[in-house]
Amino acid sequence: MTIQQGQELLIENLAAGYGKIGVLWDVNVRVGPGEFVAMIGANGAGKTTTLRAVSGVVRPTGGSIRLGGQNITRATPSQIVGLGLGHVPEGRELFGLMTVRENLELGAAMRPEARAKAAQTLEYVYSLFPRLAERAGQLAGTLSGGEQQMVAVGRALMGCPSVLVVDEPSLGLSPLMTQTVFGALKAVHAEGVSVLLVEQNVGLSLKLAQRAYVLENGEVVKEGTGTALLADPGVREAYLAL
Repeated sequence: MTIQQGQELLIENLAAGYGKIGVLWDVNVRVGPGEFVAMIGANGAGKTTTLRAVSGVVRPTGGSIRLGGQNITRATPSQIVGLGLGHVPEGRELFGLMTVRENLELGAAMRPEARAKAAQTLEYVYSLFPRLAERAGQLAGTLSGGEQQMVAVGRALMGCPSVLVVDEPSLGLSPLMTQTVFGALKAVHAEGVSVLLVEQNVGLSLKLAQRAYVLENGEVVKEGTGTALLADPGVREAYLAL
């Protein structure tokens, strides 16, 4: 195993949006070192924007973000990756005309330490997703949706992240493929990596998460252990149809 041990991710009073359109108003989230945290909420609540702000794709308009104690609020995406953040984006965002292996190897390109042990990390990724080893020379654009999601997760892991943020990994996947991807996330967390998960499958994510946050209209409205939120009547009614 060559991935870094987990660092703390601390989001305080975060505000962000797109142009003049505000999306986040006052988001406070903490992922402790080696912790598995979920973020749930309806479509448009601001979950994806939060992850994009963490990875530097969206520039915050207020508040702060710290990774391992370092302020990354104004850092560029490449700088943030260099400090140990891995981002699995919604929609995968693979290079369809490049092979599986080439897509994976790109994940190590931004960090010298990741490049130095890329061969080891690649074997680790293949151990999580044996199908990717079988498809290594295949163009990523010709893979099934589930296989592409494996590549997206594997690419983030190639950067040897200490904190992994994952956006809607089960989107469009079969139940079997969802279990495969979530099994890999569970295994990565067991190695000590900090995980922040945004996921439409609320029941599954709360069962995995040690703690979780509920976002509504760009603000955190509830937080607690995964078990407590899974039993919360309001959460069950709003997100589990129970």
